[in-house]
Amino acid sequence: MAFNHRRLRQIHRWLAPIMVLPLTLTLITGSLFQIATLTGETQQFLWLLDLHTGKFGAINLRFIYPFLNAFGVLTLVVSGIMMWLQLRPKKNR
Repeated sequence: MAFNHRRLRQIHRWLAPIMVLPLTLTLITGSLFQIATLTGETQQFLWLLDLHTGKFGAINLRFIYPFLNAFGVLTLVVSGIMMWLQLRPKKNR
């Protein structure tokens, strides 16, 4: 199955900077909420859970935010692996 190398790189290059913010936000808020849970301070840090799941004040993306994150990561992983496999030197048989 042949893929357009240029188009694959364009998709990866375009999506990577867009996914940095939501993935970093998810990573930080999830980690900090886990620390709050371990220390028994969960009730004081429920706002972290709101951010983690996609509720940004008046903007509520809870129903779509996890799917967008998952789709973005999956696209980056697949395109990254495909580019990596295309760049690997082929062994002589």
